[in-house]
Amino acid sequence: MKNELIERFTSYVKVDTQSDESSETCPSTEGQWTLLRMLVEELETIGMEEVTIDENGYVMATLPSNTEKQVPTIGFLAHVDTATDFTGTNVNPQIVENYDGEEIVLNKALKVVMSPKDFPSLPEYKGHTLITTDGTTLLGADNKAGVTEIMTAMAYLIKHPEIKHGKVRVAFTPDEEIGRGPHKFDVAAFNANYAYTVDGGPLGELEYESFNAAGAKITIKGTNIHPGSAKDKMVNSMKIAMELHSKLPAGEAPEHTEGYEGFFHLLSFNGDVEQTKLNYIIRDHDRENFLARKTTIENIVNEIKGKYGSDSILLELNDQYYNMGEKIKPVMEIVDIAHEAMVSLDIKPIIKPIRGGTDGSQLSYMGLPTPNIFTGGENFHGKYEFISVDNMIKATNTVIEIIKLTEQKA
Repeated sequence: MKNELIERFTSYVKVDTQSDESSETCPSTEGQWTLLRMLVEELETIGMEEVTIDENGYVMATLPSNTEKQVPTIGFLAHVDTATDFTGTNVNPQIVENYDGEEIVLNKALKVVMSPKDFPSLPEYKGHTLITTDGTTLLGADNKAGVTEIMTAMAYLIKHPEIKHGKVRVAFTPDEEIGRGPHKFDVAAFNANYAYTVDGGPLGELEYESFNAAGAKITIKGTNIHPGSAKDKMVNSMKIAMELHSKLPAGEAPEHTEGYEGFFHLLSFNGDVEQTKLNYIIRDHDRENFLARKTTIENIVNEIKGKYGSDSILLELNDQYYNMGEKIKPVMEIVDIAHEAMVSLDIKPIIKPIRGGTDGSQLSYMGLPTPNIFTGGENFHGKYEFISVDNMIKATNTVIEIIKLTEQKA
Protein backbone atom coordinates (compact mmCIF):
# COMPACT_ATOMS: atom_id res chain seq x y z
CA MET A 1 0.00 0.00 0.00
CA LYS A 2 2.87 2.39 0.76
CA ASN A 3 4.21 2.57 -2.79
CA GLU A 4 0.68 2.80 -4.18
CA LEU A 5 -0.07 5.80 -1.97
CA ILE A 6 3.20 7.54 -2.87
CA GLU A 7 2.68 6.98 -6.59
CA ARG A 8 -0.88 8.29 -6.55
CA PHE A 9 -0.18 11.24 -4.32
CA THR A 10 2.92 12.47 -6.15
CA SER A 11 1.12 12.26 -9.50
CA TYR A 12 -1.85 14.26 -8.19
CA VAL A 13 0.16 17.05 -6.56
CA LYS A 14 2.04 17.76 -9.78
CA VAL A 15 -1.21 18.96 -11.35
CA ASP A 16 -1.73 22.65 -10.57
CA THR A 17 -5.27 22.80 -9.19
CA GLN A 18 -5.30 26.08 -7.27
CA SER A 19 -8.80 27.54 -7.24
CA ASP A 20 -9.53 31.16 -8.19
CA GLU A 21 -12.04 33.27 -6.29
CA SER A 22 -12.23 35.81 -9.12
CA SER A 23 -13.44 33.18 -11.60
CA GLU A 24 -17.17 32.68 -12.11
CA THR A 25 -16.85 29.18 -13.60
CA CYS A 26 -17.15 25.85 -11.77
CA PRO A 27 -14.54 24.54 -11.38
CA SER A 28 -12.86 27.93 -11.15
CA THR A 29 -9.66 26.78 -12.89
CA GLU A 30 -8.77 24.52 -15.79
CA GLY A 31 -6.22 22.59 -13.72
CA GLN A 32 -9.01 21.20 -11.57
CA TRP A 33 -10.72 19.86 -14.70
CA THR A 34 -7.44 18.13 -15.61
CA LEU A 35 -7.21 16.26 -12.32
CA LEU A 36 -10.94 15.52 -12.10
CA ARG A 37 -10.85 13.87 -15.54
CA MET A 38 -7.76 11.90 -14.48
CA LEU A 39 -9.70 10.65 -11.47
CA VAL A 40 -12.65 9.57 -13.62
CA GLU A 41 -10.32 7.48 -15.73
CA GLU A 42 -8.65 5.99 -12.67
CA LEU A 43 -11.94 5.17 -10.95
CA GLU A 44 -13.02 3.24 -14.04
CA THR A 45 -9.63 1.51 -14.24
CA ILE A 46 -9.70 0.22 -10.65
CA GLY A 47 -13.24 -1.15 -11.16
CA MET A 48 -15.57 1.38 -9.56
CA GLU A 49 -19.09 1.56 -10.97
CA GLU A 50 -21.51 4.40 -11.83
CA VAL A 51 -18.58 6.74 -12.46
CA THR A 52 -19.85 10.18 -13.46
CA ILE A 53 -18.61 13.73 -13.89
CA ASP A 54 -21.15 16.51 -14.29
CA GLU A 55 -20.98 19.86 -16.04
CA ASN A 56 -19.62 21.49 -12.87
CA GLY A 57 -16.79 19.01 -12.39
CA TYR A 58 -18.24 16.95 -9.53
CA VAL A 59 -17.00 13.36 -9.80
CA MET A 60 -19.02 10.53 -8.23
CA ALA A 61 -18.59 6.76 -8.21
CA THR A 62 -19.99 3.65 -6.51
CA LEU A 63 -18.49 0.64 -4.81
CA PRO A 64 -21.46 -1.78 -4.95
CA SER A 65 -22.54 -3.70 -1.87
CA ASN A 66 -21.31 -7.29 -1.58
CA THR A 67 -23.41 -8.28 1.44
CA GLU A 68 -26.95 -9.55 1.88
CA LYS A 69 -27.47 -7.20 4.81
CA GLN A 70 -29.38 -3.92 4.56
CA VAL A 71 -26.51 -1.53 5.18
CA PRO A 72 -26.68 2.28 5.13
CA THR A 73 -25.02 3.82 2.10
CA ILE A 74 -22.04 5.83 3.27
CA GLY A 75 -19.94 8.31 1.35
CA PHE A 76 -16.39 9.66 1.35
CA LEU A 77 -15.46 13.01 -0.15
CA ALA A 78 -12.30 14.99 -0.86
CA HIS A 79 -11.65 18.20 -2.77
CA VAL A 80 -9.12 18.49 -5.58
CA ASP A 81 -8.35 22.20 -5.43
CA THR A 82 -5.45 23.65 -3.47
CA ALA A 83 -5.24 26.88 -1.52
CA THR A 84 -4.64 30.32 -2.94
CA ASP A 85 -2.32 31.38 -0.09
CA PHE A 86 0.88 30.18 -1.81
CA THR A 87 1.77 29.04 -5.29
CA GLY A 88 0.83 25.52 -6.40
CA THR A 89 2.56 25.74 -9.78
CA ASN A 90 5.35 23.23 -10.53
CA VAL A 91 5.01 21.26 -7.30
CA ASN A 92 8.08 19.07 -6.94
CA PRO A 93 7.46 16.63 -4.06
CA GLN A 94 10.48 15.31 -2.17
CA ILE A 95 10.49 11.97 -0.35
CA VAL A 96 12.35 11.68 2.95
CA GLU A 97 12.76 8.03 3.89
CA ASN A 98 13.24 7.05 7.55
CA TYR A 99 13.17 10.65 8.78
CA ASP A 100 15.80 11.22 11.48
CA GLY A 101 13.90 13.84 13.50
CA GLU A 102 16.31 16.64 12.62
CA GLU A 103 16.23 19.59 10.20
CA ILE A 104 15.01 18.91 6.67
CA VAL A 105 16.66 20.97 3.94
CA LEU A 106 13.83 21.66 1.54
CA ASN A 107 15.85 23.83 -0.82
CA LYS A 108 19.60 24.16 -0.40
CA ALA A 109 20.01 26.94 -2.96
CA LEU A 110 17.30 29.09 -1.37
CA LYS A 111 18.28 28.09 2.18
CA VAL A 112 14.77 26.86 2.98
CA VAL A 113 14.98 24.59 6.02
CA MET A 114 12.20 22.98 8.05
CA SER A 115 13.42 22.76 11.62
CA PRO A 116 12.02 21.14 14.79
CA LYS A 117 12.81 24.47 16.47
CA ASP A 118 10.13 26.15 14.34
CA PHE A 119 7.87 23.09 13.99
CA PRO A 120 7.94 21.23 17.34
CA SER A 121 5.83 18.32 16.09
CA LEU A 122 8.51 17.19 13.63
CA PRO A 123 10.37 14.82 16.00
CA GLU A 124 7.12 12.86 16.42
CA TYR A 125 7.65 11.70 12.83
CA LYS A 126 11.06 10.16 13.43
CA GLY A 127 11.30 6.93 11.43
CA HIS A 128 8.42 7.89 9.11
CA THR A 129 8.54 8.35 5.36
CA LEU A 130 7.67 12.00 4.75
CA ILE A 131 6.72 13.82 1.57
CA THR A 132 7.68 17.50 1.56
CA THR A 133 7.83 20.41 -0.85
CA ASP A 134 11.03 21.65 -2.50
CA GLY A 135 10.65 24.93 -0.62
CA THR A 136 9.17 26.90 -3.51
CA THR A 137 5.50 25.82 -3.54
CA LEU A 138 2.83 24.36 -1.31
CA LEU A 139 2.49 20.58 -1.42
CA GLY A 140 -1.23 20.11 -1.99
CA ALA A 141 -1.80 17.49 0.71
CA ASP A 142 -4.86 19.61 1.45
CA ASN A 143 -6.65 17.79 0.00
CA LYS A 144 -4.95 15.56 -2.53
CA ALA A 145 -3.99 13.35 0.40
CA GLY A 146 -7.69 12.73 1.00
CA VAL A 147 -8.23 11.98 -2.68
CA THR A 148 -5.31 9.53 -2.57
CA GLU A 149 -6.52 7.77 0.55
CA ILE A 150 -10.10 7.36 -0.66
CA MET A 151 -8.94 6.07 -4.04
CA THR A 152 -6.50 3.63 -2.44
CA ALA A 153 -9.15 2.36 0.00
CA MET A 154 -11.55 1.70 -2.88
CA ALA A 155 -8.86 -0.13 -4.85
CA TYR A 156 -8.07 -2.26 -1.80
CA LEU A 157 -11.70 -3.24 -1.21
CA ILE A 158 -12.15 -4.14 -4.88
CA LYS A 159 -9.07 -6.39 -4.67
CA HIS A 160 -10.37 -7.96 -1.44
CA PRO A 161 -13.99 -9.02 -2.04
CA GLU A 162 -13.85 -11.20 1.07
CA ILE A 163 -14.28 -7.97 3.08
CA LYS A 164 -18.04 -7.49 3.37
CA HIS A 165 -19.41 -4.00 2.96
CA GLY A 166 -22.52 -2.11 1.98
CA LYS A 167 -22.81 0.36 -0.88
CA VAL A 168 -20.16 3.06 -0.75
CA ARG A 169 -20.27 6.33 -2.67
CA VAL A 170 -17.23 8.53 -3.28
CA ALA A 171 -17.02 12.06 -4.61
CA PHE A 172 -14.21 14.38 -5.63
CA THR A 173 -15.17 18.03 -5.70
CA PRO A 174 -13.81 21.42 -6.81
CA ASP A 175 -13.32 24.84 -5.21
CA GLU A 176 -13.43 24.01 -1.49
CA GLU A 177 -10.62 26.45 -0.76
CA ILE A 178 -12.70 29.39 -1.99
CA GLY A 179 -15.79 28.30 -0.07
CA ARG A 180 -17.78 26.98 -3.02
CA GLY A 181 -17.13 23.26 -2.66
CA PRO A 182 -20.70 22.05 -2.07
CA HIS A 183 -22.50 24.88 -3.87
CA LYS A 184 -23.39 22.74 -6.88
CA PHE A 185 -23.07 19.33 -5.24
CA ASP A 186 -26.08 17.13 -6.02
CA VAL A 187 -26.89 15.52 -2.67
CA ALA A 188 -29.82 13.59 -4.17
CA ALA A 189 -27.65 12.11 -6.91
CA PHE A 190 -24.97 11.17 -4.38
CA ASN A 191 -27.70 9.33 -2.48
CA ALA A 192 -25.83 8.46 0.71
CA ASN A 193 -27.25 8.28 4.22
CA TYR A 194 -24.23 10.11 5.57
CA ALA A 195 -20.65 10.79 4.58
CA TYR A 196 -17.16 11.69 5.75
CA THR A 197 -14.79 14.26 4.34
CA VAL A 198 -11.21 12.99 4.44
CA ASP A 199 -9.77 16.46 4.81
CA GLY A 200 -8.23 16.74 8.28
CA GLY A 201 -4.65 17.16 9.42
CA PRO A 202 -2.52 15.11 11.83
CA LEU A 203 -3.15 11.51 12.84
CA GLY A 204 -6.38 10.88 14.72
CA GLU A 205 -8.26 14.09 13.98
CA LEU A 206 -12.02 13.52 14.09
CA GLU A 207 -14.12 16.65 13.75
CA TYR A 208 -17.85 17.15 13.77
CA GLU A 209 -18.14 20.75 14.92
CA SER A 210 -17.24 23.79 12.83
CA PHE A 211 -17.56 27.52 13.04
CA ASN A 212 -20.63 29.51 12.20
CA ALA A 213 -19.23 31.85 9.58
CA ALA A 214 -20.01 35.19 7.99
CA GLY A 215 -18.18 37.67 5.80
CA ALA A 216 -18.33 41.44 6.18
CA LYS A 217 -17.25 43.79 3.40
CA ILE A 218 -17.15 47.42 4.47
CA THR A 219 -16.66 50.31 2.07
CA ILE A 220 -15.83 53.72 3.55
CA LYS A 221 -16.13 56.89 1.49
CA GLY A 222 -13.96 59.94 2.08
CA THR A 223 -13.32 63.28 0.42
CA ASN A 224 -9.93 64.00 -1.10
CA ILE A 225 -8.81 67.62 -1.13
CA HIS A 226 -5.35 69.00 -1.84
CA PRO A 227 -3.59 68.85 1.55
CA GLY A 228 -2.62 72.48 1.23
CA SER A 229 -6.25 73.59 1.41
CA ALA A 230 -7.83 70.61 3.18
CA LYS A 231 -8.80 72.19 6.49
CA ASP A 232 -12.41 71.35 7.38
CA LYS A 233 -12.89 69.79 3.92
CA MET A 234 -10.82 66.60 3.70
CA VAL A 235 -12.34 63.37 5.03
CA ASN A 236 -9.70 60.62 5.12
CA SER A 237 -11.41 57.27 4.60
CA MET A 238 -8.35 55.36 5.82
CA LYS A 239 -8.46 57.10 9.18
CA ILE A 240 -12.15 56.32 9.53
CA ALA A 241 -11.35 52.70 8.70
CA MET A 242 -8.71 52.61 11.42
CA GLU A 243 -11.17 54.16 13.84
CA LEU A 244 -13.73 51.49 12.96
CA HIS A 245 -11.26 48.65 13.40
CA SER A 246 -10.11 50.00 16.76
CA LYS A 247 -13.65 49.55 18.10
CA LEU A 248 -13.45 45.75 17.73
CA PRO A 249 -12.20 43.82 20.79
CA ALA A 250 -8.44 43.50 20.24
CA GLY A 251 -8.19 40.09 21.91
CA GLU A 252 -10.86 38.50 19.73
CA ALA A 253 -8.65 37.89 16.70
CA PRO A 254 -7.24 34.62 15.30
CA GLU A 255 -3.79 35.24 16.78
CA HIS A 256 -5.28 35.39 20.29
CA THR A 257 -7.91 32.61 20.18
CA GLU A 258 -8.12 28.82 20.18
CA GLY A 259 -10.52 25.93 20.74
CA TYR A 260 -14.12 27.15 20.86
CA GLU A 261 -13.17 30.84 20.97
CA GLY A 262 -14.53 32.94 18.12
CA PHE A 263 -13.01 35.96 16.43
CA PHE A 264 -13.17 38.89 14.04
CA HIS A 265 -10.45 38.63 11.38
CA LEU A 266 -9.40 41.52 9.14
CA LEU A 267 -8.45 39.80 5.89
CA SER A 268 -7.62 42.89 3.87
CA PHE A 269 -7.37 46.67 4.17
CA ASN A 270 -7.11 48.56 0.89
CA GLY A 271 -7.65 52.22 0.34
CA ASP A 272 -6.65 55.81 -0.03
CA VAL A 273 -8.09 59.11 1.16
CA GLU A 274 -11.11 58.86 -1.13
CA GLN A 275 -12.15 55.24 -0.44
CA THR A 276 -11.12 52.35 1.78
CA LYS A 277 -12.37 48.77 1.75
CA LEU A 278 -12.18 46.41 4.71
CA ASN A 279 -12.80 42.69 4.36
CA TYR A 280 -13.56 40.71 7.54
CA ILE A 281 -14.50 37.16 8.37
CA ILE A 282 -16.55 36.53 11.51
CA ARG A 283 -16.36 33.15 13.24
CA ASP A 284 -17.89 31.51 16.32
CA HIS A 285 -18.90 27.95 17.22
CA ASP A 286 -21.80 29.11 19.39
CA ARG A 287 -24.83 30.30 17.39
CA GLU A 288 -25.83 33.02 19.90
CA ASN A 289 -22.29 34.36 20.10
CA PHE A 290 -22.14 34.32 16.31
CA LEU A 291 -25.29 36.43 16.09
CA ALA A 292 -23.86 38.79 18.71
CA ARG A 293 -20.67 39.21 16.69
CA LYS A 294 -22.64 40.19 13.59
CA THR A 295 -24.61 42.68 15.72
CA THR A 296 -21.32 44.13 16.98
CA ILE A 297 -20.21 44.82 13.41
CA GLU A 298 -23.57 46.38 12.56
CA ASN A 299 -23.52 48.57 15.67
CA ILE A 300 -20.02 49.85 14.95
CA VAL A 301 -20.96 50.66 11.37
CA ASN A 302 -24.06 52.52 12.56
CA GLU A 303 -21.95 54.45 15.07
CA ILE A 304 -19.58 55.53 12.30
CA LYS A 305 -22.54 56.51 10.14
CA GLY A 306 -23.86 58.67 12.98
CA LYS A 307 -20.54 60.46 13.22
CA TYR A 308 -19.68 60.89 9.54
CA GLY A 309 -23.01 60.63 7.74
CA SER A 310 -25.21 57.80 6.47
CA ASP A 311 -23.55 57.87 3.05
CA SER A 312 -20.07 57.50 4.48
CA ILE A 313 -20.06 53.75 4.91
CA LEU A 314 -21.56 50.66 3.27
CA LEU A 315 -21.77 47.23 4.95
CA GLU A 316 -22.30 43.94 3.11
CA LEU A 317 -22.78 41.21 5.73
CA ASN A 318 -23.45 37.66 4.53
CA ASP A 319 -23.56 34.28 6.25
CA GLN A 320 -21.21 31.70 4.74
CA TYR A 321 -21.86 28.45 6.62
CA TYR A 322 -23.02 27.15 9.99
CA ASN A 323 -21.75 24.80 12.69
CA MET A 324 -22.24 21.30 11.28
CA GLY A 325 -22.41 19.96 14.85
CA GLU A 326 -26.05 21.08 14.98
CA LYS A 327 -26.86 18.55 12.25
CA ILE A 328 -24.43 15.80 13.26
CA LYS A 329 -25.17 15.57 17.01
CA PRO A 330 -28.62 14.03 16.34
CA VAL A 331 -26.85 11.20 14.43
CA MET A 332 -23.75 10.85 16.61
CA GLU A 333 -23.51 7.16 15.76
CA ILE A 334 -21.66 8.19 12.57
CA VAL A 335 -18.98 9.86 14.70
CA ASP A 336 -18.95 6.89 17.06
CA ILE A 337 -18.22 4.48 14.20
CA ALA A 338 -15.26 6.60 13.06
CA HIS A 339 -14.04 6.76 16.67
CA GLU A 340 -14.32 2.98 17.03
CA ALA A 341 -12.55 2.45 13.71
CA MET A 342 -9.57 4.49 14.87
CA VAL A 343 -9.37 2.82 18.27
CA SER A 344 -9.45 -0.63 16.64
CA LEU A 345 -6.42 0.45 14.57
CA ASP A 346 -4.57 1.71 17.68
CA ILE A 347 -5.09 5.32 16.63
CA LYS A 348 -5.91 7.77 19.40
CA PRO A 349 -8.91 9.84 18.23
CA ILE A 350 -8.47 13.59 18.63
CA ILE A 351 -11.93 15.11 18.79
CA LYS A 352 -11.85 18.87 18.47
CA PRO A 353 -13.78 21.62 16.73
CA ILE A 354 -12.63 22.68 13.27
CA ARG A 355 -11.24 26.19 13.40
CA GLY A 356 -11.89 26.72 9.73
CA GLY A 357 -14.19 25.71 6.94
CA THR A 358 -14.94 22.30 5.54
CA ASP A 359 -17.32 21.06 2.89
CA GLY A 360 -19.02 19.09 5.65
CA SER A 361 -20.37 22.31 7.16
CA GLN A 362 -22.45 23.08 4.09
CA LEU A 363 -23.20 19.46 3.19
CA SER A 364 -24.63 18.78 6.65
CA TYR A 365 -27.12 21.60 6.16
CA MET A 366 -27.92 20.25 2.69
CA GLY A 367 -29.15 17.01 4.25
CA LEU A 368 -25.92 14.97 4.22
CA PRO A 369 -24.39 14.79 7.73
CA THR A 370 -20.64 14.84 7.11
CA PRO A 371 -17.97 14.77 9.85
CA ASN A 372 -14.29 15.07 8.97
CA ILE A 373 -11.38 12.64 9.48
CA PHE A 374 -7.61 13.06 9.32
CA THR A 375 -5.30 12.70 6.31
CA GLY A 376 -1.91 12.78 8.05
CA GLY A 377 -0.65 16.14 6.78
CA GLU A 378 0.66 19.24 8.55
CA ASN A 379 1.51 22.89 7.81
CA PHE A 380 -1.06 23.17 5.04
CA HIS A 381 -1.10 26.03 2.51
CA GLY A 382 2.60 26.86 2.49
CA LYS A 383 6.13 25.78 1.60
CA TYR A 384 6.55 23.89 4.89
CA GLU A 385 3.60 21.59 4.17
CA PHE A 386 4.39 17.90 4.56
CA ILE A 387 2.66 14.57 5.02
CA SER A 388 3.60 11.27 6.63
CA VAL A 389 3.14 8.29 4.34
CA ASP A 390 2.89 6.10 7.45
CA ASN A 391 -0.12 8.13 8.57
CA MET A 392 -1.59 8.12 5.07
CA ILE A 393 -1.64 4.33 5.39
CA LYS A 394 -3.48 4.72 8.70
CA ALA A 395 -5.98 7.13 7.15
CA THR A 396 -6.62 4.70 4.31
CA ASN A 397 -7.11 1.87 6.80
CA THR A 398 -9.48 4.08 8.81
CA VAL A 399 -11.68 4.52 5.73
CA ILE A 400 -11.67 0.76 5.18
CA GLU A 401 -12.43 0.07 8.86
CA ILE A 402 -15.36 2.51 8.91
CA ILE A 403 -16.83 0.67 5.91
CA LYS A 404 -16.31 -2.74 7.58
CA LEU A 405 -17.83 -1.62 10.90
CA THR A 406 -20.85 -0.12 9.15
CA GLU A 407 -21.59 -3.50 7.60
CA GLN A 408 -20.97 -5.42 10.83
CA LYS A 409 -23.34 -3.19 12.81
CA ALA A 410 -26.16 -3.35 10.24
